Amino acid sequence: MNEVLLRSLTPNVLGILVRRGADFAAAEDAVQDALVEAVRVWPTDPPRDPKGWLITVAWRRFLDASRADAARRRREDLVDEEPAPGPAPAADDTLQLYFLCAHPSLTPSSAVALTLRAVGGLTTRQIAQAYLVPEATMAQRISRAKRTVSGVRFDRPGDVATVLRVLYLVFNEGYSGDVDLAAEAIRLTRQLAASIDHPEMAGLLALMLLHHARRAARTASDGSLVPLAEQDRSRWDTGLIAEGVGILQAALARDRLGEFQAQAAIAALHADAPRAEETDWVQIVEWYDELVRLTDNPIVRLNRAVAVGEADGPRAGLAALAVLDDSLPRHTAVAAYLHERDGDLATAARLYAEAARKAPNLAERDHLTRRAARLNTHQRR
Repeated sequence: MNEVLLRSLTPNVLGILVRRGADFAAAEDAVQDALVEAVRVWPTDPPRDPKGWLITVAWRRFLDASRADAARRRREDLVDEEPAPGPAPAADDTLQLYFLCAHPSLTPSSAVALTLRAVGGLTTRQIAQAYLVPEATMAQRISRAKRTVSGVRFDRPGDVATVLRVLYLVFNEGYSGDVDLAAEAIRLTRQLAASIDHPEMAGLLALMLLHHARRAARTASDGSLVPLAEQDRSRWDTGLIAEGVGILQAALARDRLGEFQAQAAIAALHADAPRAEETDWVQIVEWYDELVRLTDNPIVRLNRAVAVGEADGPRAGLAALAVLDDSLPRHTAVAAYLHERDGDLATAARLYAEAARKAPNLAERDHLTRRAARLNTHQRR
């Protein structure tokens, strides 16, 4: 079963159902039913036209559900409009769906969560981790968003800022999560940047390209994580770096600084250093100060503590960390790193082991466990 193929087809199928008159919530349920059926049928009987197959099955499931609901009997009139099997339209509706999910009737946070679930294909747990909230809380938020837009005609799509936030979170999940969505997020951001003149759009695209340029060096041959300072920089994609820096410089020249431009500037400073030891950490701290001013985001403050530790020494970093909530994701891992830099290996080993137990994914857990084991071995010598 080609899971990547199914995920890539889902937004287009969902968009076609919405355009044919299905309300969003019912269309999503029908598409999910069609995906389950595809998982069951395709391994032994793969269709010649996967997209057309999904459209046909999803539309039938939608109609079946409509007929079963007495309050929606009017939808029975749509039976004759069922699409016939055959080649499906080639249009890509993914970006349009991003805007439709950012509907004015939803709060920005609910619109982002709904889009990540319905179009991005992320699980409720993954979205909850991105928002730093319990999974049950996020499940309720997504359910409320579905109820809000159910039956609403999508003639007033949402704004660019919400769509940018969704693309950013989808890229982050694809870059470090269980599902590879990074390339798709870049594709959609390029598509949107080509049609909308927006400085933060350029900042987001530059940020994605600069991070993606390092992707090949982020993991070793055994799949383990390689920290930035230890990466083989010859494996970085210099073409993507040059493109990202060029886009960033053009955006910064417009003097309309935003969050994504500031993040891209930090990524560009990392990319500009031939060796980790030559990284301009003082400038990076200054850019983090700009990010704190723009967002006052606790994760930004956490990352800033690491940069301060590099620029001014680990004790300065620990002082910056001390004022932050220790329940923040990766707070314990940052504390372990700064204690290791300060020479307190016993504390660092204990904190690495604690951070490993809290890690959001297997690769990060294994990396932190190895760090703890290495320090414990060093102390016993």
